[in-house]
Amino acid sequence: METQNPNGILITTIENKIATLEFGHPASNSFPSDLLNRLTTELNNLSQNPDVSVIVLKSSGAGAFCAGASFDELLAVSNQEEATKFFSGFANVLNAMRNCSKIIVGRINGKAVGGGVGIVAACDYALANSESSIKLSELAIGIGPFVIEPAVSRKIGKSATTEMTLDTEWKTAIWANQKGLYTKVLATTAELDTEITAFANKLADYNPKALVEMKKVLWEGTENWNTLLYERAEISGKLVLSDFSRKALNQFKK
Repeated sequence: METQNPNGILITTIENKIATLEFGHPASNSFPSDLLNRLTTELNNLSQNPDVSVIVLKSSGAGAFCAGASFDELLAVSNQEEATKFFSGFANVLNAMRNCSKIIVGRINGKAVGGGVGIVAACDYALANSESSIKLSELAIGIGPFVIEPAVSRKIGKSATTEMTLDTEWKTAIWANQKGLYTKVLATTAELDTEITAFANKLADYNPKALVEMKKVLWEGTENWNTLLYERAEISGKLVLSDFSRKALNQFKK
């Protein structure tokens, strides 16, 4: 299945019980709300698909894995309702990943920023190449990583999340591996793809019912995300409308 429009592409291919779900956008694979909504819908569909045991989540191209929220759309929001709705799009994706009955393996082939780090953190297993640096730059644009913080902290702990949030500088792929965000870092994209293929095929040979039950166990204790992430989206929505954030976003865009 493929959906393609000016707001980005979303392509799903299924083979040997492995669904490869690829997203892409011309602006460094950033996410406008339309693409977030389509990704949420597709994750929910794959969760119910009996022909799928494993999902490999990847982005298009050889550049950034994901640049997070669409700056153009953030600048376009003009009221609290629009802003909260936009950030709720990331909450929807994270909850769809959390509630998905399939194991999600992330193929991280480049830099991840902001919401992109949250998506990596919500993968059950993430493999990366050596170019996959990460950064939480939200404070620098007048907001904060409120929606994705529960996912990031769950994966790397509060201490490392605090370091990323307050420092706002790039952290290397090796740093991300040491903190537990990446399970393994491969030197090249070719090696990454070889590792992804081998691992996904191994998972696909396991008892699918056992994988479903294991997924539930892995995400125990996150049930409050059904409300927490949307409360966080409201905080971000308020802050992004501030004069500080407006000026910072325009400066970053330039």
